[in-house]
Amino acid sequence: MCAVRPTELRGRFNAATADLDPPFAIIDLDAFDANASALVARAAGKPLRVASKSVRCRDLLRRVLDRPGWHGIMAYTVPEAIWLVRSGTCDDILVAYPSADRGGITEVAGDAALAAAITLMVDSAEQLDFIDRVVAPSQREALRLCIDLDASWKPAGMHIGVRRSPVHTPDQAADLAQEIVKRPGFRLVGVMSYEAQIAGLGDAPVGHPMRGVAIRAIQRRSMPELVARRTAVVSAVRALADLEFVNGGGTGSVAATAADTSVTEVTAGSGLYGPTLFDGYRAWRPEPSAYFALSVVRKPNPQMATVLGGGWVASGEANPNRLPSPALPTGLKLIPTEGTGEVQTPVTGPSAATLRIGDRVWFRHAKAGELCEHVDDLKLISGDRVTGSAPTYRGEGRTWL
Repeated sequence: MCAVRPTELRGRFNAATADLDPPFAIIDLDAFDANASALVARAAGKPLRVASKSVRCRDLLRRVLDRPGWHGIMAYTVPEAIWLVRSGTCDDILVAYPSADRGGITEVAGDAALAAAITLMVDSAEQLDFIDRVVAPSQREALRLCIDLDASWKPAGMHIGVRRSPVHTPDQAADLAQEIVKRPGFRLVGVMSYEAQIAGLGDAPVGHPMRGVAIRAIQRRSMPELVARRTAVVSAVRALADLEFVNGGGTGSVAATAADTSVTEVTAGSGLYGPTLFDGYRAWRPEPSAYFALSVVRKPNPQMATVLGGGWVASGEANPNRLPSPALPTGLKLIPTEGTGEVQTPVTGPSAATLRIGDRVWFRHAKAGELCEHVDDLKLISGDRVTGSAPTYRGEGRTWL
């Protein structure tokens, strides 16, 4: 995909949304669709499961699932999964995280269609005990379960990666699999592992070259270790259960994870929107498709402009790379002492002097789906016009976390 010049992009966005008053968010469908196709190409024939937390818009989830190469949703809560099934959005939902939602578990356990469509995540026998206390095995549909395998790298006793499952070794996975298959009311159908130190960690962080060197060294060593361990885990679990799928990866590792022969499907989501945290990847950088617009409301001095709002900060480690970034016009930057504010955000840089009251500054969010928690809908842009709008989860009255 050829990169569009920033001045052309800004002009296109401004023209398409001339009748709208900020704040609002847009999805550039041309970039969104191109990203969806690029991810399929990187998966090299393995199906992609779309991560709903990175999209948070049913219309766009359906748009992706209608494309070849995509199947199924990775949801992030049980009530969300139930809603997605009942609303007709998808009938193949993997819940990415263990749940203690008693109402949600009870609803899935009491409905044959939900129990057939939704797979719950577990990583310990204690979670099985919890489910049994919520709904006794004799009083429920058989629940589909997936084991969450810890994909972190542990050289010399260190922990490199995110803190997720306690299941790390083939023996631990086999022990949990044995516990699942011997209990009534459960059916083990999958294994999942998220290699966050690869998929979620850019190997070329902007402005930090030495950090990039260290990250690349970690990734070169951790991926082979994971492939060997995951292969052994899958073999051990398959000896006990007839697995339907082995899920792995994320946007930042689609090609590498797809190359693992033990993996049958790869998850991706953030790459559809192309947030700023993915600017620091060398292998593939998605084309930004998600932006939000704010209005210039004051000029503290001729070289500075202030927009109304802006404090849509991303979750995760608290540091400047979690702040939204002013993207259009180019050349703008935040003030370190203020960042993005709850009700106002000053910007400086060469382009700030050209901004007038009422002009728009287009921002990009640091993460993907979290943008949708701030707006009721996404304006859909194709070419130089708005072709429609799509309600976000928030716009449909659904706030899961």
